[in-house]
Amino acid sequence: MSAIYILWLREMKRYSRSRVQLVASFGQPMLYLLVLGFGLGPVFQRAGNGSYLQFVAPGVIGMTVLFSSIFSGLALLFDRQFGFLKETLVAPVPRLQIMAGRTLGGATVAVIQGLLVSLICVIAGFRPVHLATAPLALAFMMLIAVVFCALGVAIGSSLQDMQGFQLIMNFMVMPIFFLSGALFPLSGLPKVLALATAIDPLSYGIDGMRAVLLGVTHFGAVADAVVLAAVGAVLLVLGAYRFSKIEI
Repeated sequence: MSAIYILWLREMKRYSRSRVQLVASFGQPMLYLLVLGFGLGPVFQRAGNGSYLQFVAPGVIGMTVLFSSIFSGLALLFDRQFGFLKETLVAPVPRLQIMAGRTLGGATVAVIQGLLVSLICVIAGFRPVHLATAPLALAFMMLIAVVFCALGVAIGSSLQDMQGFQLIMNFMVMPIFFLSGALFPLSGLPKVLALATAIDPLSYGIDGMRAVLLGVTHFGAVADAVVLAAVGAVLLVLGAYRFSKIEI
């Protein structure tokens, strides 16, 4: 457990030193929140769906957690390329603990960024229906972060260079985001699109946050939590297996 804590603490220190990463992490969420939130607001309201800012804010928070957590695999490749990972792997510590520490560290960083974007959403005008449900929203953010940190580690453990990781992430991240229902309601979709959103793990994370923050849900909050926990467990096992196969 001490190894997991040390690696978690290392990820926290790396994030605290990266002021550029902190500032840059706000750029895309603010673009979606302010430009789409206010730009499409009148259209969304005329369609009888209420405030689009209220609707899109959980999606923007989920997007922030997704991008931050899945790119934790890029840090793994960086450490591998410059020799820092070798120093960790030669330590007398089970690789499972190393992988768990890196995953939890990346997930914690992603949740912190999600909380900061949540504050921006509140300043912009987002208002949860019940403040008492905020801890449940935090739990869904943590589930999203663990799922995609584990996915990022699994992919990062299987590649040799950062260019390949960036190509795969660009191929995966944007479809995961756009098919999650972050920007549009999941009800009334064509069958093919509805199927695609149903197999997207992020759909359940954002739907869960909407359920606890706004009282609106498509799958149901319990189903959202169960699916995220199950997918997270599978990806953690896969990530641990791929990480154990890394050659020094």
